[in-house]
Amino acid sequence: MKTGEFAEIVEGELTGGADVEITGVAAIEDAGPGDITFIASPKFMKYLSASRASCVIVREFAEGPSVTQLKVANPYFAFARALECLYPRTVDTPIDGGRAVVSESAVLGDKVTVFPFAYISDGASIGAGTIIYPGAFIGRDVKIGRDCVIHANVTIREECSLGDRVTAHAGSVIGSDGFGYVLEGGVHYKIPQIGKVVIEDDVEIGSNVSIDRATIGETRIGKGTKIDNLVQVAHNVKMGEHCILVSQVGISGSCDIGSHVTIAGQAGIADHTTIDSDVIIGARAATMGGHVTKGFYLGAPVTPHREFLRAQSLFLKLPDMNKKIKELEDRLNKLQKESKDDASGN
Repeated sequence: MKTGEFAEIVEGELTGGADVEITGVAAIEDAGPGDITFIASPKFMKYLSASRASCVIVREFAEGPSVTQLKVANPYFAFARALECLYPRTVDTPIDGGRAVVSESAVLGDKVTVFPFAYISDGASIGAGTIIYPGAFIGRDVKIGRDCVIHANVTIREECSLGDRVTAHAGSVIGSDGFGYVLEGGVHYKIPQIGKVVIEDDVEIGSNVSIDRATIGETRIGKGTKIDNLVQVAHNVKMGEHCILVSQVGISGSCDIGSHVTIAGQAGIADHTTIDSDVIIGARAATMGGHVTKGFYLGAPVTPHREFLRAQSLFLKLPDMNKKIKELEDRLNKLQKESKDDASGN
């Protein structure tokens, strides 16, 4: 690909020639002839003058370096597009498509690829261009949209639905029973989980993620949301659009989460929590229910970012403060003893 072609794709502006050939993508420190690289942070500008790359994606042009520069509004996005253009993913061809089990009542759209040992149940509907990898289980009356990728050993339980361009990575389970029991006579009696899961368009689900079906109604993941590996989303959760859930996040039942919410690694959300749009929950933070308004939160229970840092600063000073308190107690005890001695005439 020529630099001019790529500049048109990302709507960028070039300093050098449009005929420079780019064949690969590399980090700024490692890039050589034929590579395109990027600088998104000023701290990496020191590498620019010595770079051997054929083209460097930048936010603003830098004077001096002879390397061709491509100015774009968002270098990270242009970097992603470069990877997409230069390393297109190819789809494997099934060795023996006949070894899959596909119900006669299932409806498969045009150019659906089903690998061996996949199982597609009665009444399932799969949109055009979707790929079902080996070991995937598609339950009764499941609906999957167009151009989805269901990786190996994914389970999609009965009556759940996925929109278009959804990716589910290996080992994830969509529509497992919600964790619901009622204590009766000293026994945990299971509450039937008869709802479903609805995954909207352009959602990506990492590996070994569990998204539970609703007790009644639906668990819903809004369009464009990205879920990292090893995340748990419980029954009846409602999640807005374009959220980010980082690895090992746990979301309890019946939470209502807005759009553009980021929940960092190992954070926990207690049941029936409401989280407004544009909230950031930091790593290992935990809500205790209630209503979380727009902002950046840390700690358990969650505390606004600045307040948490102030409290943490005081926490680190506690050993010194404790030492000073003991010294003051000793001085006070000594003064009290002297006072008693003076009162008794000793």
